[in-house]
Amino acid sequence: MAENPSASAAAEQSGVSFIQGKLPMRLKLIQGFGAVAFGVKDNGFSFFLLIFYNQVLGMDAGLVSLALLIALLVDAVVDPILGNLSDRTYTRWGRRLPWLYAAPIPLAVAWVLLWSPPGGEAPSFVGLVTIAIAVRVLLSACEVPSISLVPEITADYDERTTLFRYRAMGGWIGGLGMMVLAYTVFMPGSEGLLQREGYVAFGIFGAVLMAVSVIGSALGQHALVAHRPAVKPGQFSLKGAFGEITEAFSERAFLIFAAGGMAAYVHQGLNFSLTNYVNLFVWQLSSNQLFFFPLMLFGSVLLMFVTIAPMHRRLGKAHTAALGMIVGTVIGLTPFALLLAGFWPQPGTNASAALFYSFALVGTGLGIVSLVSATSMIAEIVESFEERTGRRAEGSFYSGNWLVQKCATGAGIFMSGQIIGLAQLSTDAQPGDVPASVLRDLVIYYGSAMIILATFAAWWLARFPISREEHEARVNRLAARRAHRAAAPIGEATDADPAAATAGVVPHPK
Repeated sequence: MAENPSASAAAEQSGVSFIQGKLPMRLKLIQGFGAVAFGVKDNGFSFFLLIFYNQVLGMDAGLVSLALLIALLVDAVVDPILGNLSDRTYTRWGRRLPWLYAAPIPLAVAWVLLWSPPGGEAPSFVGLVTIAIAVRVLLSACEVPSISLVPEITADYDERTTLFRYRAMGGWIGGLGMMVLAYTVFMPGSEGLLQREGYVAFGIFGAVLMAVSVIGSALGQHALVAHRPAVKPGQFSLKGAFGEITEAFSERAFLIFAAGGMAAYVHQGLNFSLTNYVNLFVWQLSSNQLFFFPLMLFGSVLLMFVTIAPMHRRLGKAHTAALGMIVGTVIGLTPFALLLAGFWPQPGTNASAALFYSFALVGTGLGIVSLVSATSMIAEIVESFEERTGRRAEGSFYSGNWLVQKCATGAGIFMSGQIIGLAQLSTDAQPGDVPASVLRDLVIYYGSAMIILATFAAWWLARFPISREEHEARVNRLAARRAHRAAAPIGEATDADPAAATAGVVPHPK
């Protein structure tokens, strides 16, 4: 790797990012590889978990979606505490690495149990809630520290987008890889996603992949980030943690992001959790046709990868996020509108599948552009908060993002269960045998909810207040503040450096 560890240590001591200028390709790939674990988890929860517990184990869809919502809400409350603990971690390996080494193995064990319930039967409602909470909290203990490294590594507006592009690519590769294996290796044949045995292998393989992803990424970044922080934080307390979290979340930019992000993540959760229902019962995709579904999604990721940087340069992150959300949703829902209007080939045919994939590729690609842009926007809030308070709180902001995302995704999954119930889709439904009235209601409820959520998300995301120019000016002001602080006598707070004596931190002894 091109960076010098000693230079990185010096950068951390001075409070600036670890790397100045262009990032080496190896670091981009290593950062992206660390997000594979999130992709595996997200794919499992979003695409397979509801249909596994509902159609395979026979649990009521509304009850399953409620259990997952409770798990998400508990995890969302825990996330800010994990972020604060990550910000306060003080070791010779820095703030983030200890978490990335400690959490993956317990996460792998919990993931296996999720897909292999004791006794091979559906667990109780409380049992499902418990194991789902364990998986989500342990995944957060990996993902929050990992993603919090991004604004520490670089302060460059475009290079941060680059890292988030690679993280998005890694996450989608992990999730889509598991989807391909599910359709072709773990659950092939006539029964497809309705066979129980394949989910056991699905869980074991995913567990190994998540552990390798997190630990491998940590090892790859070890030399760059494994340095004792320059400032020793105060002792952790719940009162102090929630006080800092409340202060961080009161940032105007974060509140605007949270309003748009909440709707965007509900939109995503609803879309993902209904995908297999739509594919099986509305579009009646065969096993051979489903093989191309993850390939279509990967094409959407590639579309995001090559278009997001030019869109950011032309429109900025906020307007890119808004445009991607609303246009992507309209394109993605067009096949459903044509189907209801009678202008669509017979579902189940190759013509129907090919046409559906064409619309879905573009619509999904723009949706990914929107969510990656929104995630990248959070990095700029870090410097805004630092300028106001004199503290950096990457972990708090990204755990705040997970709080928003998980509450919203849980709401999306909960809505999915309610939509399935309202449409009166039975637990033993078979593709091709579902009454047309049930499918019509399912499509109308789903499409209406998606349009409303996309409109609300786009309206708020477009109002995110930090532009490229403002961010770059702030970075320069912070650099001047650090230089002034370094030149001032020890312990002296000056008018030019109003946050130099931030409460709750203790300088690292010389």
